[in-house]
Amino acid sequence: MDETTDGAPAEARHLPVLLTTSVELLVPALQEPDSIYVDATLGMGGHATAVLRAAPQAHLVGIDRDPQALELARQRLDREGVGDRATLVHATYDEIPEVLEDLDLPGAHAVMMDLGLSSFQIDTSDRGFSYAVDAPLDMRMDSASDGPTAADLLRDLPESEIARILHDLGDERFARRIARRIVEQRATAPLERSGDLVALLDRAIPAASKASGGHPAKRTFQALRIAVNEELEILASAIESALDCLHVGGRIVVESYHSGEDRLVKTAFTRRTRSSAPPGLPVELEEHRPTFTPLVRGALQADEAERGSNSRAASVRLRALTRTRSARRGH
Repeated sequence: MDETTDGAPAEARHLPVLLTTSVELLVPALQEPDSIYVDATLGMGGHATAVLRAAPQAHLVGIDRDPQALELARQRLDREGVGDRATLVHATYDEIPEVLEDLDLPGAHAVMMDLGLSSFQIDTSDRGFSYAVDAPLDMRMDSASDGPTAADLLRDLPESEIARILHDLGDERFARRIARRIVEQRATAPLERSGDLVALLDRAIPAASKASGGHPAKRTFQALRIAVNEELEILASAIESALDCLHVGGRIVVESYHSGEDRLVKTAFTRRTRSSAPPGLPVELEEHRPTFTPLVRGALQADEAERGSNSRAASVRLRALTRTRSARRGH
């Protein structure tokens, strides 16, 4: 089946964020025959399809941890007539080096990472990602994995750790208050469904705070999803792997939707674009020169028109680099 849960084709449900900008940034690195484009968070293939259309010489290596999303992307790429230039792999995106090695590829010419939750996962109501639909509190991006679900975390973690997750990963001001309510409730009835958690959050968050800032459950659901899927831990490793795999002249584009994600990306990018020469060195030696150069100033955001038409665009931060030299001296 090539449709999302509401019966609409995948491309009708998924609006890639900053699509034109991403394509324009990536395509210059994909002009040679058999250029390798790694979409490390393939999702439903929105960015990948557009890049393959704009770079007819390129071959896609599409990575996703969600088998259902991979199948939807495969069917979309076939419908768009570019499936013969795609190799899709079930993996997490910190496994880029292993994926390329398994395919006997020495590196990549362009890498795309569109972080966070895809429209498909939100629309798949039985996986518990959405606070708008009552479902089991799962939230695993790969539902076939044996990792803990959101319900497991809420049942087993100490109150202090639940509060930390909500505060650090969801920017939730009332993290301690919510964690206390969760622990009180689980003593008699553990939270196992998204509807039960939404009801608890509605009781725990003061009415004045619910009047602004979006749905009161948004931050808690975000924090639990990030924790369940170990998204920040995987991202920290994935960014370094992606930068290391790029050929000289290669480009990377990363779209983040959460302050913790963007901090990790910014830190990694800053380290690669600054000289490593000790302070006071009169002449910068070749091995101390930066290996990457920014393609955009700081972090790009979506314009008002895109934010109005695509809710995911509201919080996006896009950063992009190009590799200017090898990390090895003399290369």
